[in-house]
Amino acid sequence: MRAGEIRALAGQAGIGKGSRVLDLCCGVGGPGRLLARTLECRYLGIDRDQEAIAIARARAGGLPCRFEVHTIPPLPGGTFDVVLLLETMLAFRDKPALVDHVSAALGPGGRFAFTLEAGEPLTGAERQLMPGADTVWPAPLDAVNSALRRCGLAVRRVNDCSASHLATAAALRQSYAARAPAIAAQIGDAALSDLLAAHRLWVEWLGSGRIRKVSVVAEKLRRGQAR
Repeated sequence: MRAGEIRALAGQAGIGKGSRVLDLCCGVGGPGRLLARTLECRYLGIDRDQEAIAIARARAGGLPCRFEVHTIPPLPGGTFDVVLLLETMLAFRDKPALVDHVSAALGPGGRFAFTLEAGEPLTGAERQLMPGADTVWPAPLDAVNSALRRCGLAVRRVNDCSASHLATAAALRQSYAARAPAIAAQIGDAALSDLLAAHRLWVEWLGSGRIRKVSVVAEKLRRGQAR
């Protein structure tokens, strides 16, 4: 996601000074540092990758953000105002189970803000073409909305980000191809081939509408609150 998209989604999720924010699959913590610096929220980022968390901590400086190694699910104990999941819903095959954990971590009126690769599950032929297909699980938006409703979460906003993400994927693919020899020297020919193949597929799928990229904000309903 671009910085402007992250700030916009944070605003739609009501993140502000003092908000308790849990960021799932935070990686090296770029969005977390941005939000902690600009919005002064109380941020906790979690990721199972120890190396990524070490980098996030090293880059945090004096910002009001914390980073912990944690496998998801389950989620850490405590109640949060906002749970974020940026660019990683795709990796969770069992999305209803994940949403159930998120709902349990939110207080009444809390928000779940996430991005989703919306579309039908990959066919067998598509899975053969996609590197790392065991972490590529698109889902129809209606199915995800149903999972949210079952857990007491009402969708408040849906934004279509397909055009900007198509442009980013296309630019990355072009950049990787232009620097192929240097990249292969660092990660090897096989990894480079997978990188290019994956970006080619995302460009095709986003360009054709096979996949839509959306951001969603859902609110945990208070007792007696209408959906």
